[in-house]
Amino acid sequence: MWASSKQKVLRAEEGMRLNTKGSVFFKSIQITIRSPSFQTATSSHRKLFSSSARKMAPRDPNTLANYGAWLTKHTTVNFRVNFEKQRLEGSVTLDLESLTDKESKEIILDTNQLHVSSVKLNASDSSWQLKDKVEPYGSPLHVSVPDGASKGEIVKVDIAIETTGHCTGLQWMSPAQTGNKKHPYVYSQCQAILARSIFPCQDTPDVKSTFTFNITSPLPVVASGVPVPSDTSGEGDKLFKFEQKVPIPSYLFALASGDLETARIGKNSVVAAGPEAIKAAKWELEDDMDKFLDVAQKLVFEYQWGEYNVLVLPPSFAYGGMENPIFTFATPTIISGDRQNVDVIAHELSHSWSGNLVTSCSWEHFWLNEGWTTYLERRIGAALHGGPQFDFSAIIGWKALEDTVSRFGADHEFTKLIISHKGVDPEDAFSTVPYEKGFHFLWYLDRLVGREHFDKFIPHYFNTWARKSLDSFEFKQTFLDFFNSYGNAEIKEKIAQIPWEERFYKPGLPPKPDFDTSYVDSCLALAEKWKQHDYKPSPKDIESFTANQILVFLNKVEDLSPALSPERSHLLGSTYGISSSKNVELKSAYYSIALKTGDRSEFPGIVELLGSVGRMKFVRPLYRGLVALDRDLAVKTFEKNKSFYPSTTKGQVAKDLGLA
Repeated sequence: MWASSKQKVLRAEEGMRLNTKGSVFFKSIQITIRSPSFQTATSSHRKLFSSSARKMAPRDPNTLANYGAWLTKHTTVNFRVNFEKQRLEGSVTLDLESLTDKESKEIILDTNQLHVSSVKLNASDSSWQLKDKVEPYGSPLHVSVPDGASKGEIVKVDIAIETTGHCTGLQWMSPAQTGNKKHPYVYSQCQAILARSIFPCQDTPDVKSTFTFNITSPLPVVASGVPVPSDTSGEGDKLFKFEQKVPIPSYLFALASGDLETARIGKNSVVAAGPEAIKAAKWELEDDMDKFLDVAQKLVFEYQWGEYNVLVLPPSFAYGGMENPIFTFATPTIISGDRQNVDVIAHELSHSWSGNLVTSCSWEHFWLNEGWTTYLERRIGAALHGGPQFDFSAIIGWKALEDTVSRFGADHEFTKLIISHKGVDPEDAFSTVPYEKGFHFLWYLDRLVGREHFDKFIPHYFNTWARKSLDSFEFKQTFLDFFNSYGNAEIKEKIAQIPWEERFYKPGLPPKPDFDTSYVDSCLALAEKWKQHDYKPSPKDIESFTANQILVFLNKVEDLSPALSPERSHLLGSTYGISSSKNVELKSAYYSIALKTGDRSEFPGIVELLGSVGRMKFVRPLYRGLVALDRDLAVKTFEKNKSFYPSTTKGQVAKDLGLA
């Protein structure tokens, strides 16, 4: 979970059709998968994929579950959405396979701030204990299995649960916090380790299971599964059913319920949003959705998930997008009225292969999810808008990476490609590093072997690891095996020189490539003019620029030395109309300049934006800039809006302000 560049960064989705009365009509669209190479994994890989291989020590330090002994095969959630109490009430059933032969006498599951009332093992009451909390990972649930289980045997664990007011994986919204202010709303956000606050599970990307969703709610529901037709007519609570037959990790569990309508945006795609936003959301996305999907399938292979849909969430959402299967959860900031921010959807769609189908085994290797996804997103952009678009997007990303490394410090652990997460909350380590540094490593490999050859590796990699999880070293071996058996002596010689250890573990910036600056030269030239204190700007300066070109221009202006005066900064915003723009990407970049130059005249606009958007990519930098100029105003603004922000945004901003 985190598109184009997230500060925990971006997402998109698809899936169904709902009407204004809260009833729901589902139309499942299936895509036949014809990919014979899915069966071409080597015998060594088959051995690696077997359940017995998981007897090794668990690879994920961010879970308390004993998934080396028991492996979740299927998860069924039965939840009632209680808007009045702001709780999910019900049960979860886990089908767990024993990976040992009667050796393990207990099952340990992750929970955090979750109320557990009973546990049954194979339909009988079981001895269980919720043990003391282990920060930052929660309270492990120990379920006794007195006789153990034979290797390969499936046991069923039924757990009666209720979420609590401390649940970090759910964002409850009053009617006043929603778009049309008529009905309450709830949505989940489980990345990275927040699923355990919703239901007991093996909360690690190293475990994947199929899912059944049975969700009862008075309002329409979407989830990360394919809708199952059911009668949802009438008033009061209705049962919404979904099936996810492709195994997914717990962090991709997703549901949302609220006043939703849908509109078609592609052959196999719909967008869901509040009634007040559905028309604008449809217009924003319908021109590009099928184009994105067509290019992605040509790059990798056929889409695996049946439907691809997008849920446009209320403004508080913390990310650009969250790649929940079937339904990407997307920020409303992509609905800018100019179709300039829809590359978020290209990113989230790419996650359908990278992250969702092939998954990093832990958050320490998160670059495998986000680096690949950023690479695929930029390949999609280049296919649709021309080759230089790839470099253009990479230049924007490089600026974000430079800013992040500067903020952390060039020697910081969190600027490495592989990060040590032992004892760490993954939330604290998330940044643009796995996105952009991961992208640059893959682009380096692309250039090293040549695009023609790398394009043959792409489907091989995703076929080999489809429906599995892996670490960086398994990626390395897959790459070397492929090209060492490729029959090209020159490539063999090149890959023998790859500095794997340096790329994996060296902190700071990677080697900077020579970018194709075709799309940025005019932006940089305009920024150079602003170095002249007597330069007289005109709206015509940016008349031919796309929104992303304006963004490059603003990023360059922010880095000018000496910085603009407050008066010149204000002149820039007013002349180019950026301070009144509906495009939050541009508005946020301009406000960053205003804060850096000390232009206090923009404080009202900054405070207004901080109260209307919860996306961390925008919120955190603005708070950091504001606190440097006026700490009292920054704290006052946060205290006023913290109930609007989701738990992730609230927690990270509190740390930024020194309030945590």
